[in-house]
Amino acid sequence: MTVDCETYDLLVGDGGPVAPVNCLQNPEIRADMRALTLVADRKLELAELPAPPAPGAGELQVRVKAVGLNHLDLWGYRGMAFAKRKLPLVVGAEAAGVVAAIGAGVTSLAPGDPVVMYGALTCGTCKACREGRDNLCENIGGIMGFHVDGFARDVITMPERLVIKAPAGIAMRDLACAPIAFATVEHMLFDNAKLRPGELILIHAAGSGIGSAAIKMAKAIGCTVITTVGDEAKAEKARALGADHVVNYRTDRFEHVVRKITTKKGVDVVFEHTGAETFNGSLLSLKRGGRLVTCGATSGPSITFNLMQLFQQQYKIFGSFGASIENIRTVLAKMAGGLLPVIDTEVALADLERGLARIESRQVFGKVVVNF
Repeated sequence: MTVDCETYDLLVGDGGPVAPVNCLQNPEIRADMRALTLVADRKLELAELPAPPAPGAGELQVRVKAVGLNHLDLWGYRGMAFAKRKLPLVVGAEAAGVVAAIGAGVTSLAPGDPVVMYGALTCGTCKACREGRDNLCENIGGIMGFHVDGFARDVITMPERLVIKAPAGIAMRDLACAPIAFATVEHMLFDNAKLRPGELILIHAAGSGIGSAAIKMAKAIGCTVITTVGDEAKAEKARALGADHVVNYRTDRFEHVVRKITTKKGVDVVFEHTGAETFNGSLLSLKRGGRLVTCGATSGPSITFNLMQLFQQQYKIFGSFGASIENIRTVLAKMAGGLLPVIDTEVALADLERGLARIESRQVFGKVVVNF
């Protein structure tokens, strides 16, 4: 069927396939698009930008339907970029949408397909990229929404290799949590920490997007989960997710509770992402030969720890950043099987700042998603 742009937007809002009219390339239908831009530290503006030209060979255009927010977005908003960037910058590092148009030679996707996008501009040709280790690309062009223009816009043009088809029937708000939040957890737990069924794991910050996802993924393979929270309301939500033991870090030293629960043996794996405030306690929570995997430092990046403890206890520490495209495919399959993210708040594009404030307040439990 052929539909007008307004009807098309309604039909693809839930990811359902339709045969779209070419809204993007007809200036009489749509000559510009919305984009949320960072113009200064802690200052966002909703701008009108020209719609992109028709996709070139090997490219496609995606109509963005939802953006997932992460601490990465908050760091960029605060001005804590890891590298030089130019403002104004279109924000948004994690997104889902629907293919609106394809260029010559594109064979893996078609207009109407629900998709998610890989948020790093990898080269696709270095040894790491050829081996499927995309997050170790040797010639990365930047992280979208952080170093270069990101996904918080109506339409974006992407290389075919950085766009992943999603299974039908998954809500856009859930798909928008796959490329960073879910895939990061997949990479941490299963590529790096090698979490196995039946193991005991300590997961920090149950209320975070990745903490809540880690609980669900660990429980899905039969692990025993100990997790930390900052208040009783979050404790109840963590238990509802399946956490076996919940520690309020404001009233108890989590490492002491872990040692008590495990009769001083410690856990097999610690899922770390909070940083300086918890890192040494996390090491003390490990059993001999235990594995710690970390992807964040929200409470601070610098620590001092005991090297003798490290080698005598034979700990294994893994740094983990981002995920591979294959990790994204894996978590999309898990979503199709019913393992879905915890959504805390949904906001409109113009209210993205409110979503960031929600994360910054630390009152969040799950993900904040921006709907278009």
